Amino acid sequence: MGSIATHSVVGTRSVVYTQCCGEVAVADPKMELTVNRRYAFLPFLLTVIGLLTPTVTIQAAPGDLLSAESGIAFSIRYFDKRIYYLEHDPILVQVTLTNNGPSPFRFKLADERAFSVDFDVRSNSNRAVAAADLLLRRRSQSQQVYFREVSVEAGESFSFVEDLKEYAALTQSGTYVVQARIYPELYQTSGGRYPQNTLASNNNSGINPGTTLAANGRPLESNRLTLSIRPSLIRGPDGIPLELDVETNAVLVREKLSPDEVISYLLTARQKSQWEKFFLYLDIEAMLSRDAYRRRQWNAESEEGRQRMIARYKQDLQNSVIDGDISLIPMDFTIERTVYNAQAGTVTVLEHFRVGNYTERKRYTWYVEKKDDIWIIVDYSVVNLGTE
Repeated sequence: MGSIATHSVVGTRSVVYTQCCGEVAVADPKMELTVNRRYAFLPFLLTVIGLLTPTVTIQAAPGDLLSAESGIAFSIRYFDKRIYYLEHDPILVQVTLTNNGPSPFRFKLADERAFSVDFDVRSNSNRAVAAADLLLRRRSQSQQVYFREVSVEAGESFSFVEDLKEYAALTQSGTYVVQARIYPELYQTSGGRYPQNTLASNNNSGINPGTTLAANGRPLESNRLTLSIRPSLIRGPDGIPLELDVETNAVLVREKLSPDEVISYLLTARQKSQWEKFFLYLDIEAMLSRDAYRRRQWNAESEEGRQRMIARYKQDLQNSVIDGDISLIPMDFTIERTVYNAQAGTVTVLEHFRVGNYTERKRYTWYVEKKDDIWIIVDYSVVNLGTE
């Protein structure tokens, strides 16, 4: 087992790629075929010639490390599809490689993903969006790029998530087209091998998106996504951003609904994956205070820090990291009982969830309080009733 190091120099930048590879011993198939055809009638001569047949040892070329040259599907999708604004919130894109071929597909994956993947973002007028400053800094530093060889077996997929804003300078609102490309032999700019802002589909090699030629290490191309970025959020009198309805683009405003109507509104929004409506009647501060640690952190934070905590809580709830019981999508629900007075109340709901081939039953008790003449949700409890 030996170690091979290749050194690529780009301007004043020095990048070292390190890889270990070994020797592969194979028999010469042409020689074996010739022997069998000429001496099939002389078994003893065949035995002698077989013993004298030399074993050929070859050194695997770097490009040959990619064992599958077809049947590789490269796709992207939004990890958490939502409304995107000109804010600091990330635009998370899930990158997936699927091996539909018969053989394992091997490629190099850099620890610093900027040397393995890239995004081509273009406006409606087909103008390429400039690279993000963070991406330029990562690729311009003199450094050693660490990577590992990943093997995707036949029928398997490999995925990871990247923030699009770390690759493209999205500084203006509008509609964009996003396409990703991944470099099986790592990103390089030496000699113009992989020039920026150009895609393999722009050449005349006949390579279709979603495939690669393993021998020359061309990048794989993904499908295209449409990205809509809206102007900065509209802020209300208290400085808190106003939520917008995804369907109508209208500003969502809390209405004077009864406690049972508030719960029905929340659960219906969850069934439709309308997170902006789901959060409308949810008191995020009260939900955060259900946990003693987060309550102490909330009390110690500045106003800016509290806004970050709210944004993080919403993100974690959408990803089912916290409070997973209320992020579940109910098949159906029935409001069993509503009790309230002038300031507080409870709503008991029987909810059904699909779990494999079974239906799981849970009874939720939602606690509501009246603030500024509006009923909002401040807490909940849940009892598991088993399956049916």
